[in-house]
Amino acid sequence: MTRLRSITLLPRSVPRRITDPIVGVLARAGATPNQLSLLGFAGNVGAAVLAARGQFLAAGLVMIAASALDLLDGALARATGRASAFGAVFDATLDRLSEAAVLGGLAFYFAERGETERVMLAFAALAGSVAVSYVRAQAKANGLDLREGLFTRAERVLLLGGGLIIDQVRIALWVLAVMSNGTALQRLYAVWDRLGRRRANGDEEQGT
Repeated sequence: MTRLRSITLLPRSVPRRITDPIVGVLARAGATPNQLSLLGFAGNVGAAVLAARGQFLAAGLVMIAASALDLLDGALARATGRASAFGAVFDATLDRLSEAAVLGGLAFYFAERGETERVMLAFAALAGSVAVSYVRAQAKANGLDLREGLFTRAERVLLLGGGLIIDQVRIALWVLAVMSNGTALQRLYAVWDRLGRRRANGDEEQGT
């Protein structure tokens, strides 16, 4: 069960040999981490508009390009000494809004055409995305650094962006709906397990 709790699909960070040269250019240009976060959000809003119009190829390309900025804002913050608690919250909030925008754009497109199944899949995928992040936030509030997750933001972005690009949105939404909610349950189990072990360890220490 421990292996199930900790398994992930993609690395949780990009090697510095890839990000450092880009971050160096951005730092010299005077870019700030919050500017990158806002630019990424704006790009995803643009992708949402394209998705709502049925321009799936363009929407997928813009979504992946805009979301790639999420790999750089944190690295830029650390490189320039601008890392802050507010910046982390700001970035995480815009990440959630970015996903909601694209999925909302798809829901609008399918609702206009009476495709109820796809509308519900987009809603389920969005609910799962929010739940994944919410469980992590609550875990952090309880003193747990929770990074486990089979389908976190990177996997969701690549799947939805890829589904848009190859015009297989229905399949992508099915996978997102199932796997994002499954990941929320995976994280919930991880929290239950860790809190239980912490409580047990505390009881043992009190009994010694």
